Amino acid sequence: MFAPIPGVGGRANTDLAVLLPARVRASGEPDDLLFSRWVASRPASFFVVLLGIALLWPVTAFAQSNYTLAQATEALWRWMPFLVTKGFALNILISFLTMAVGTLAGVVLGLWQISPINIVRRLASFVTQAFRNSPWLVLLFIVMLAFPFEIKLGGFVIMIPDWIKAVFGLSLPIMANISEVVRGAIQSVPTGQWEAAESLAYSRSQTLWRVILPQCFKRMIPPWMNWYAILTMATPLVSLLGIEEIVTLSRQAMEAEDNHPELLIPFYGFALVIFFAYCYPIARATMALERRFTVKL
Repeated sequence: MFAPIPGVGGRANTDLAVLLPARVRASGEPDDLLFSRWVASRPASFFVVLLGIALLWPVTAFAQSNYTLAQATEALWRWMPFLVTKGFALNILISFLTMAVGTLAGVVLGLWQISPINIVRRLASFVTQAFRNSPWLVLLFIVMLAFPFEIKLGGFVIMIPDWIKAVFGLSLPIMANISEVVRGAIQSVPTGQWEAAESLAYSRSQTLWRVILPQCFKRMIPPWMNWYAILTMATPLVSLLGIEEIVTLSRQAMEAEDNHPELLIPFYGFALVIFFAYCYPIARATMALERRFTVKL
């Protein structure tokens, strides 16, 4: 017994019952939103349970030490304004600048990936795959060691701080992934759109900028936001290079408080909470936009 065909052997669910629209993902790639889907699908109780498990160790440690929970909390409270304004603020600044640089370079690289010129297309694809599949920390170390700490222009000396180098280092994998988002979004547009524009005597550039890219913009927003959330949580990697963001400053604060082991969970737990509070709404907004812009079957 065959299943009835909607609109022919059964009741239609849409106004296009026989010829259904193709299922289109946000950027044409199936795995672009795995991170946001996982975070947004977790119930609030899941994170409460994780926090409770994390608190089991310090409760036991406090019972065996003269350094109390009240003292550790007081130390965190004293350092909290410094950690937020000097540490986490730098994480956010790095994420903003990295996403801006990576997006601009990624859009160009993504457009090169669909170039009709074979050598350009192959070179762009190679660069994309090379940086997309390279460890972020390795790229950070290479950029940190390769970039000069100052540039001399005539009689002027321009200093390049380490956090600027970190921005360029993190921009490389972001550029590669945004390039794939752009390429996937463009290739997800039905070929009939290209053919219709060609029938109107549009040039390739006119077709791309006036017909194809306007349709891709909405599809690219959810994966772009997803990569921004991933990037924000990857910014603590720069602490391994000595950049004074929230993790580095937390370590320095604990050293100033005589390195009591009981300080580890409160200080690093605070870093975990503040990153989660910043990224979780982004993940939820990403999923909401994906549902809004997807093709309804």
